Amino acid sequence: MTYTPTALNLPMVDPLPAATQKYFDICQGKLGMVPNVLQAYAFDIDKLNAFTTFYNDVMLADSGLSKLEREMIAVVVSSINKCFYCLTAHGAAVRQISGNPILGEQLVMNYRSAVLDVRQKAMLDFAALVTESSQHIEEADRDALRAVGFSERDIWDIAAVAGFFNMTNRVASATDMQPNPEYHSQNR
Repeated sequence: MTYTPTALNLPMVDPLPAATQKYFDICQGKLGMVPNVLQAYAFDIDKLNAFTTFYNDVMLADSGLSKLEREMIAVVVSSINKCFYCLTAHGAAVRQISGNPILGEQLVMNYRSAVLDVRQKAMLDFAALVTESSQHIEEADRDALRAVGFSERDIWDIAAVAGFFNMTNRVASATDMQPNPEYHSQNR
C-alpha cells in the first residue's frame, strides 16, 4: 500500500537541494525510510529546515533529558492530542530505545498505567499539564520537577519538547499526515 505524506497536494521541491537530498539519504540509510513528516515539509525547503533544526535541537541536542525521556514526552503529548502520525512514529521510537514494547503501548494509551519511576512520572505529568492547560502551571508544578532532581535547564527542555510536539501534532492532524507503514511493525 502506498501512502502519501498528507492529504494536501504539495509536491516536494524537485530536485531537492543537495543538502536536503543528503539528509534524506542519511535517513534512508539509518532508518530504512525517509519519514513522511520530512517529505511533507519538503514542498518548502525553508520550512523543512526550520522544522528539522528545531526537532534536532529539542530531541537530539545535549540535555539532562535522555533520548528515551524526550521520546516519552513526545508520545504522551501526542496521546493527549490524538495525533496518529506522532503516536505511531514516536511510539515505535519508545519501543526501540526502551526495548520494552509494553511501555511504548502504555504511553500511547495512558501513561498513568505504565510502570514509571517518580522522575518519569513527574516529567510526564508536567508534559501533560503543558498540553492540557499550560495557563494553569504554577511554581508548585516546577517545584515538583525540582523535587525529583530536574534542573532548571531540564524543566526548560521538558517544556520545549512538549511545546514542539503540541505544535507538530496540530499540523500533522490538520493535514492528515500519515505515518510511514514501517513504523507500525517496528520493535514489537
